[in-house]
Amino acid sequence: MNTRAAPALALAIGLTANASGQTLAERLGHPPDAKLLIVHADDLGEWHAVNAAAIEAFGTGLVNSGTAMVPCPWFPEIAAWALAHPDFDLGLHLTVTSERTDYRWGPVTREPVPSLLDPLGYFKKIQVEAARTIDAGDAEREIRAQIDRALGFGLKPTHLDSHQGVLYQRADLFRALVRVARHYGIPLGLARTHVEAHPFMADALGPEAVLIDRAFDIPPEVPASKWGEWYEDEIRRIGPGVTAIILHPGLADAELRAATRDRPTWGAEWRQRDFDFFTGERFRRLLRDTGLRLVTWREINTVIPSPREGPTARP
Repeated sequence: MNTRAAPALALAIGLTANASGQTLAERLGHPPDAKLLIVHADDLGEWHAVNAAAIEAFGTGLVNSGTAMVPCPWFPEIAAWALAHPDFDLGLHLTVTSERTDYRWGPVTREPVPSLLDPLGYFKKIQVEAARTIDAGDAEREIRAQIDRALGFGLKPTHLDSHQGVLYQRADLFRALVRVARHYGIPLGLARTHVEAHPFMADALGPEAVLIDRAFDIPPEVPASKWGEWYEDEIRRIGPGVTAIILHPGLADAELRAATRDRPTWGAEWRQRDFDFFTGERFRRLLRDTGLRLVTWREINTVIPSPREGPTARP
């Protein structure tokens, strides 16, 4: 066992009781052995076809959470929808990469952030390169600007996470993310599995952080013919605690196909398959058969301490 991961064990998680002796499930009003699930739509605002799919999915009641990408061209559309549906669980998918070839976006901030940029002035396309080379100060300026823009639209984000996990890849980037979350009083939507993969997270979060137990999405190696089978197997394995499934909904129209034609991963057909599964009767039946109960980050926020530290959280 890697002993560097040990600090993560001190964090409050869904199955671990807090100081009062209650699990997160119990604090949410459920039995200690309850199996709770967040069905989370990623990448909202990236394309109209993603927004349209997500909004339809939310209407089924089967998908109950999401995060939006502020720098993307279709963010205003999903922001307007969220303002008209203020009880919905919408967070921000903080973004410092622009991964497609023919469909790009760049910074929100007006301050210089040179390490975030490629030669054309867009965010860097390659996630691994961005995670290795961007400056944490530049990243912090940009994610603050993204939150400020969302607040300027009138949104009240329920949580924050990181597009492509870039802000989870280095200790200094993650510390910047934690500072920003505390400054704005917006919780991070993190799972124990994130901390186990990146042990430096535990030190940055501190012992009072509340994590759900697990977050997962479908890996690229699953063939299209096995999509539903893979999801069903994983869902049936979910145990007590709080789990999040991260899906990437979309409607595979001509524009989404063109925008994602450079590679199939998280492309138009991928997103259509996710939409079809999570709005379909098979998933509804799985929820019923497994006894899974849907919860949201908004609900979790009502039972955890606010992370707000105020302006003194700035470096």
